[in-house]
Amino acid sequence: MDLKESCGSQGSQESSSLRPTSWQAFAHSSTLHGLRFIFPYGQPSARRFLWAAALLSCLGLLALESAERLAYFLSYPHVTSVDAVVSSSLVFPAVTICNLNAYRFSRLTRNDLYHAGELMALLDVHLQIPQPHLAEPDVLAFLQEKANFTKYKPTPFSMREFIERVGHDLKEMMLYCRYQGQELKCSVFCCTEKMKMPFMFQLY
Repeated sequence: MDLKESCGSQGSQESSSLRPTSWQAFAHSSTLHGLRFIFPYGQPSARRFLWAAALLSCLGLLALESAERLAYFLSYPHVTSVDAVVSSSLVFPAVTICNLNAYRFSRLTRNDLYHAGELMALLDVHLQIPQPHLAEPDVLAFLQEKANFTKYKPTPFSMREFIERVGHDLKEMMLYCRYQGQELKCSVFCCTEKMKMPFMFQLY
């Protein structure tokens, strides 16, 4: 009776040891190459550890390469291609010269301030200096002198004459120009119409 029981218990232990675990069942049904050799049926062997080392090495290389490619993508790389062409003759390029000041302050008269002071943001609608504490002392003194309209009788105002007189002059703005070894003067340039943009010159 004891012999039968011992034989039965040994048989049940052997059958339970031969029964595959859930990991082994998953590894043998998985399509990942080498996974079924890492979790084989039966006792572990040296082949199992070699397959595990190979698979972990491949996964490590995959993670390293993916991280390197991701860092390269986040660096926003760009390629600039330049084609250099040698030409025997060059055409003078169009150059635009702009002055931050639309008009020459030193050329303003009292009549200009009376008619166009609000247009130039030098006076308000009541012909008064807006925010005088923000102006420089010399500018404020000039405006206070020119904006004194007590007993002043304005004269007719012409916008064309005003722009021609107060607008910037190319001769005063361009001090020096040399192109292809030759010095160029202001008279050789064609400019845009001064009435449109009195502070900008487009040379061509």
